[in-house]
Amino acid sequence: MFKNARFFRLDQPFEFTALELEAALGTRRFRPCGPIETATLGWTAPLGEDAQALVQAVSGCYLICARRQERLLPAAAITEALDERIAELEAGEARDVGRAERRRLREQIINEMLPRAFTRSRRTQLYLDTESGWLVVDAASEKQAEDVVSLLRETLGSLPVKLPDPLHPVANLLTAWLLEDCAPPDFVAADACELREIGEQAGVVRCSRHNLACEEILNHLRAGKQVTKLALVWDERLSFTLADDLSLKRVRVNDALLEQLDGDELDPAQRLDAEFALLALQMRELLTRFDALFGLTDASADAVIPRARHDRI
Repeated sequence: MFKNARFFRLDQPFEFTALELEAALGTRRFRPCGPIETATLGWTAPLGEDAQALVQAVSGCYLICARRQERLLPAAAITEALDERIAELEAGEARDVGRAERRRLREQIINEMLPRAFTRSRRTQLYLDTESGWLVVDAASEKQAEDVVSLLRETLGSLPVKLPDPLHPVANLLTAWLLEDCAPPDFVAADACELREIGEQAGVVRCSRHNLACEEILNHLRAGKQVTKLALVWDERLSFTLADDLSLKRVRVNDALLEQLDGDELDPAQRLDAEFALLALQMRELLTRFDALFGLTDASADAVIPRARHDRI
């Protein structure tokens, strides 16, 4: 289901039930771009455009989905049309076009081109784990995650979340895992990493399909580079690339776990529930391991996040 994962810690208990969350998301349901809108962002059904339910509730987790649509206006096309318009004015009126007029012409051209522009949509799935107190977003970039978190905050009126602030820097531990061969037994390094020097003029080495225990990699680490991304396999359950900001990319569930879902007896909604439950459980346990390794929470923070009320829609 999720190819990426960016984690946000809930500062307060999430008090919405699934029905209350469904009603709130319905006030910001996705709609297509209007004729002169450059982009729209709203909530859509996780099961697909033909479904209606905006929330899939399983095992204390609420799966939701944001959809962004934008009109594609290539900058080169706008610039070309603007240059042509300016050339016509300067030739016809024998005068130079000033900066302020140039800006007005550019806005006019964009408004003329927008209704005819193609549109492109992107879906971003995310879920709230109300039992463990985490928000998990399937976003490849920080901005994409921030956009949907901001939408959720605006929709609910308030959403106190923050990025994890590890007590033990992730890059330091990942570097030690490779340099000293001291990774915990449930984490196995795969064949890809990113090594980065410290400083403003930082050099970067990216390796893929490479033996990370070889002398070439170790020499880079001995010279002072740090591991800022590392491909890992966790407990033979999940594989992913872990970055030093604790984001995950290339997330993949182990085939043996997926085989539990094989069969034609599940309808699409049931299969989504099963896949989501499987993923959310693995992520919940993985975050518990991250907490133990990197120090993501403290006892006082955990104490203020009791279980929220749950119901199923």
